[in-house]
Amino acid sequence: MLKKLIFLAIIIQSFAIQAQPAHRKLIYIQDKDIETGAEQISSWSAKVQGKRIGLVAHASSYINETHLVDSMLSLDMNLVKVFAPEHGFRGTASAGAKIEDEKDPKTGLPIISLYGSNKKPKAEQLKDIDIMLFDLQDVGVRFYTYLSTLHYVMQACAENNIPLIILDRPNPNGYYTAGPILRPEYASFVGMHPIPVVHGNTLGEMANMINGEGWLGEGLSCDFEVIAVKGYERRMIYELPRKPSPNLPTKESVYMYPSLCFFEGTDVSVGRGTDYPFQVYGAPFLMGSFQFVPEDREGAMNPKWEGKVCYGEHLGQFAQNQFSNPRNLYLRYLVKAHYRHQRMGIEKPFFNTFFDKLAGTDELRLRIQAGQTEEQILAAWEPMLKAYRTKRKQYLIYPWSAPKN
Repeated sequence: MLKKLIFLAIIIQSFAIQAQPAHRKLIYIQDKDIETGAEQISSWSAKVQGKRIGLVAHASSYINETHLVDSMLSLDMNLVKVFAPEHGFRGTASAGAKIEDEKDPKTGLPIISLYGSNKKPKAEQLKDIDIMLFDLQDVGVRFYTYLSTLHYVMQACAENNIPLIILDRPNPNGYYTAGPILRPEYASFVGMHPIPVVHGNTLGEMANMINGEGWLGEGLSCDFEVIAVKGYERRMIYELPRKPSPNLPTKESVYMYPSLCFFEGTDVSVGRGTDYPFQVYGAPFLMGSFQFVPEDREGAMNPKWEGKVCYGEHLGQFAQNQFSNPRNLYLRYLVKAHYRHQRMGIEKPFFNTFFDKLAGTDELRLRIQAGQTEEQILAAWEPMLKAYRTKRKQYLIYPWSAPKN
């Protein structure tokens, strides 16, 4: 009898092992292990020599311990003006907050906002520029608006015959692709291209795809060059040395952002206005072992459920351990919260009109409302993701892993 039980256990374990996804090995790196495009000054300085330079930059545009703006000025480069994305040049503005043009108090340079009513550089803002540099740290997610800023900068440069140099940086979520493909009727500033939520590309690779697929429209093609990251491979899990925006302050928040940001289109908080943005979720009507109270603070003005006790979960530890299955979004929390909302019989709708824009489709909302599980929803996306991965191969710059010498 004992021998039969042992044999049965071996069989069961064998099936379990075969059922596990065959993930390729990931490696963990820090900033010192690679050389970003901005850090390779010798690769791009000659290209801007003697030219009037425009720069798209933000609070993470650093070369080691020095901001790129200060580095360029110290090298006597003719930097004319800086263009800033969402959250502003210093990276302190709340998500969605209107950013005004200003003057940098440290350097006196004009700062042109590319968020709010002026998302695309105007011709008059470019008339005194000969070449544009682009240096933003992205997180590889479709609704993170730095990708949309790249699109509009490429479009403006193409329309005004201005060459563009993209100083590439690693994608901390670059080792997988996941989520629904955006449908054209849901295009907005939080999603402009028919790509999945987690697209798996650096901004340099996305620029290749935007040009190659003709997404700039009207037959436009941007004259650009990518200064690729040295030493970077797609299997690398990259810990950002600086937060790319106010509410992504830790590696855990960066890794959980693709999954938890869907809550921004619901009545549930993701911890804006707390010490744990995009590491927690909760609402007064939920149940959970963790509670928090959102407060008005820099980078999170007027947060959802401000001053109210929210009940939910803290996922920081889960984020640290998620690399056991780093190939998909985690929708279980969204499904669970929606189920709880329905059970409570709350009159206010769980989803708001922003949700479908974030998802890039109404499919995710409809599947959750129909009671589908996380596994069913993820499986439904696989055929489209497979086609996307095939299409993007021609635009990739970085291999999964470099060949051994």
